[in-house]
Amino acid sequence: MPTPANASILAIDLGTSAVKLAVITTRGRILGSEVEPQKLDLLPDGGAEQDPEAWWSAIVRATRRMLDKGIVSASDIIGVNISSQWAGTVPVDEAGKPLRRALTWMDSRGERHVRRVAHGLMPIEGYGAAKLLSWVRLTGGAPTLSGKDSLGHILYLQSEHPDLYRDTYKFLEPKDWLNFRLCGRMASSYDTITVHWVTDNRDLSRVRYDERLLKMTGLPREKLPDLVPPATVLGPLQPEAARSLGLSESVQVVSGAPDILAAAVGSGAVRDHEAHLCIGTSSWLSCHVPYKKTDVLHQMGTLPSALPGRSLLTNEQESAGICLSLLKDNILFGHEALPPGGQGPDPVDLYKVLEREAERVPAGSEQLIFMPWLNGERSPVDDQRLRGGFFNQSLKTTRGHMVRAVLEGVAYNSRWLFTYVEKFVGRRLDSIRIIGGGARSKLWCQIQADVLDRQIQQVDEPVMANARGAAFQAAVALGHLSVDEIPQLVHIANTYEPNPKNRALYDELFGEFVNLYKQNKAIFARLNRVRTPGRTA
Repeated sequence: MPTPANASILAIDLGTSAVKLAVITTRGRILGSEVEPQKLDLLPDGGAEQDPEAWWSAIVRATRRMLDKGIVSASDIIGVNISSQWAGTVPVDEAGKPLRRALTWMDSRGERHVRRVAHGLMPIEGYGAAKLLSWVRLTGGAPTLSGKDSLGHILYLQSEHPDLYRDTYKFLEPKDWLNFRLCGRMASSYDTITVHWVTDNRDLSRVRYDERLLKMTGLPREKLPDLVPPATVLGPLQPEAARSLGLSESVQVVSGAPDILAAAVGSGAVRDHEAHLCIGTSSWLSCHVPYKKTDVLHQMGTLPSALPGRSLLTNEQESAGICLSLLKDNILFGHEALPPGGQGPDPVDLYKVLEREAERVPAGSEQLIFMPWLNGERSPVDDQRLRGGFFNQSLKTTRGHMVRAVLEGVAYNSRWLFTYVEKFVGRRLDSIRIIGGGARSKLWCQIQADVLDRQIQQVDEPVMANARGAAFQAAVALGHLSVDEIPQLVHIANTYEPNPKNRALYDELFGEFVNLYKQNKAIFARLNRVRTPGRTA
């Protein structure tokens, strides 16, 4: 029987590149963790898919491995909670079996179908005025025209795979499908369902599907899951799941939260206007606010939080840490560069090597600028045809220059978004907590501080913020923790102050970074337009 001191949560963080799993006490102490890499299939037509069964298998393997190591006793685990990639879609039959691979948040094949639904009289940025007003008033935002929301995924399947659409019993978000595997219940939480853009979120205590929005989008209510408030206990593990994981059937399953929302809790920045910046595969800059507000032009708004009755300013930038990993894997250290047998240096060591080389390059990378829009962008511009690359490369450019330019380019992108975040909240945000895999780099933290001209607080074990947030949410749901206690339980490892010597340089380069977008967006649109097979024009 667990005591208050050792009562723990199995926190599952389903990311795009990996499943990270941790056992965390209800007071936020991380007892142990495991990682299972995940394959992402990028298709030539804009598809981005993963196998849901691979998610589940990874969770089972990681849980079993942790229990076998004796890191924690199975009897101490009182709850399971999931933080997961958001805006993904798993179509399932009545038994909950996936009918195809999941469409992830990077999948843009629904673009033309969302644009068709959003179009109307007196268009504003691609939205019919009346439709845009309805979305903003009822939901707090509007669907991205890139097609990368759950709405776009469902419309794509509805229009282009009608047989599969007909056979689908429910369309589930990734965490909601995993919750079904855990407890046998098909449900979604108020926060998660938002990106379907068919719910009335004005009353955070009673979010519900809205008939007008369902009719406007063409989504049928019967193919969507029932709704529960955030931090809801869904029920105990079903016997099959308990046996697979090696846990007791008395373990309670909590509703979970999307990664952005779980990270806000795990960062410890849970008071209003306390900001956090995540540098993971993607990136965001967010804070809780005591009001409902929307900035459609820059793809941000207040949506239901992972904490009951709270609103969170949400936004997302498509590519952040993935820019560095692609530079490492696809350009600097490709398979052909590995020794016989295919065994290269440890990935973590490679990042350390790259960071050391970048540290030897002066601030500004000698005017080499990297544009991080490798998969388009969401905030502060919604443009899936943007692409990235290096600008102003010279004969002096080295590997260190390229690495530092990537770190700085992601920071310029953060500053671009931060400009509109501060306007949104109407105040200066003097200090920002930083989390995610990128936050492990001291150099990257300092670059963010210099480029943003703000204090950056590096959260202890930043890569575990999502899992920690899931554990805190579960502890709140199970009555072991209050929200007011959370900030004091998240420790700050290091604090980085802006270097005033770099201010003028980074101001200049940030201005040119934004100019690169303005001057080249038409070229990107032409180069990356949707092309009809067999035609060259």
